[in-house]
Amino acid sequence: MNIENLKTMLTNGQDSLILRFGLGQALIKSKEFDEAIEHLLKALEFDAEYSAAFKLLGKAYVQTEQNELAIETYEKGIEIAERKGDIQAAKEMKVFLKRLNKD
Repeated sequence: MNIENLKTMLTNGQDSLILRFGLGQALIKSKEFDEAIEHLLKALEFDAEYSAAFKLLGKAYVQTEQNELAIETYEKGIEIAERKGDIQAAKEMKVFLKRLNKD
Protein backbone atom coordinates (compact mmCIF):
# COMPACT_ATOMS: atom_id res chain seq x y z
CA MET A 1 0.00 0.00 0.00
CA ASN A 2 1.32 3.46 -0.79
CA ILE A 3 1.95 6.28 1.64
CA GLU A 4 -1.03 8.38 0.55
CA ASN A 5 -3.44 5.46 1.03
CA LEU A 6 -2.04 4.83 4.50
CA LYS A 7 -2.33 8.52 5.40
CA THR A 8 -5.92 8.54 4.16
CA MET A 9 -6.73 5.59 6.39
CA LEU A 10 -5.17 7.47 9.30
CA THR A 11 -7.16 10.62 8.50
CA ASN A 12 -10.32 8.50 8.39
CA GLY A 13 -9.72 7.41 11.99
CA GLN A 14 -8.25 3.97 11.39
CA ASP A 15 -5.30 4.56 13.71
CA SER A 16 -3.61 1.36 14.88
CA LEU A 17 -0.27 -0.23 15.62
CA ILE A 18 -0.12 -1.93 12.22
CA LEU A 19 -1.13 1.21 10.32
CA ARG A 20 1.50 3.34 12.09
CA PHE A 21 4.17 0.67 11.65
CA GLY A 22 3.30 0.23 7.96
CA LEU A 23 3.37 3.96 7.40
CA GLY A 24 6.73 4.25 9.16
CA GLN A 25 8.09 1.42 7.05
CA ALA A 26 6.83 2.99 3.80
CA LEU A 27 8.28 6.37 4.75
CA ILE A 28 11.69 4.82 5.46
CA LYS A 29 11.62 3.21 2.01
CA SER A 30 10.87 6.68 0.59
CA LYS A 31 13.74 8.15 2.64
CA GLU A 32 11.35 10.36 4.61
CA PHE A 33 13.03 9.53 7.88
CA ASP A 34 11.80 12.38 10.10
CA GLU A 35 8.18 11.60 9.36
CA ALA A 36 8.85 7.88 9.74
CA ILE A 37 10.16 8.54 13.26
CA GLU A 38 6.88 10.24 14.23
CA HIS A 39 4.79 7.28 13.11
CA LEU A 40 7.06 4.64 14.60
CA LEU A 41 6.99 6.43 17.96
CA LYS A 42 3.20 6.45 17.69
CA ALA A 43 3.25 2.71 16.90
CA LEU A 44 5.19 2.15 20.12
CA GLU A 45 2.47 4.01 22.02
CA PHE A 46 0.10 1.24 20.91
CA ASP A 47 2.55 -1.51 21.92
CA ALA A 48 5.67 -0.48 23.82
CA GLU A 49 7.18 -3.93 23.22
CA TYR A 50 6.83 -4.20 19.43
CA SER A 51 10.41 -5.10 18.58
CA ALA A 52 10.00 -4.59 14.82
CA ALA A 53 9.17 -0.93 15.48
CA PHE A 54 12.34 -0.53 17.54
CA LYS A 55 14.39 -1.95 14.68
CA LEU A 56 12.95 0.52 12.14
CA LEU A 57 13.03 3.43 14.57
CA GLY A 58 16.73 2.83 15.21
CA LYS A 59 17.35 2.80 11.48
CA ALA A 60 15.49 6.10 11.03
CA TYR A 61 17.49 7.68 13.85
CA VAL A 62 20.74 6.59 12.20
CA GLN A 63 19.63 8.08 8.89
CA THR A 64 18.88 11.41 10.60
CA GLU A 65 22.25 11.32 12.38
CA GLN A 66 20.68 10.94 15.82
CA ASN A 67 23.12 8.23 16.84
CA GLU A 68 22.58 8.49 20.59
CA LEU A 69 18.85 7.94 20.14
CA ALA A 70 19.60 5.08 17.73
CA ILE A 71 21.84 3.40 20.31
CA GLU A 72 19.22 3.78 23.06
CA THR A 73 16.51 2.48 20.73
CA TYR A 74 18.51 -0.57 19.65
CA GLU A 75 19.51 -1.39 23.24
CA LYS A 76 15.90 -1.23 24.43
CA GLY A 77 14.70 -3.14 21.36
CA ILE A 78 17.26 -5.90 21.90
CA GLU A 79 16.22 -6.30 25.53
CA ILE A 80 12.53 -6.52 24.58
CA ALA A 81 13.13 -8.85 21.62
CA GLU A 82 15.22 -11.25 23.72
CA ARG A 83 12.66 -11.25 26.51
CA LYS A 84 9.86 -12.03 24.02
CA GLY A 85 11.89 -14.67 22.18
CA ASP A 86 12.15 -12.63 18.96
CA ILE A 87 15.68 -13.87 18.32
CA GLN A 88 15.98 -12.69 14.70
CA ALA A 89 15.06 -9.08 15.52
CA ALA A 90 17.48 -9.12 18.45
CA LYS A 91 20.30 -10.42 16.24
CA GLU A 92 19.68 -7.77 13.59
CA MET A 93 19.59 -4.95 16.13
CA LYS A 94 22.83 -6.22 17.72
CA VAL A 95 24.54 -5.99 14.33
CA PHE A 96 23.23 -2.44 13.79
CA LEU A 97 24.29 -1.46 17.31
CA LYS A 98 27.76 -2.90 16.82
CA ARG A 99 28.18 -0.83 13.64
CA LEU A 100 27.11 2.32 15.45
CA ASN A 101 29.50 1.73 18.32
CA LYS A 102 32.42 1.43 15.89
CA ASP A 103 31.95 5.03 14.75
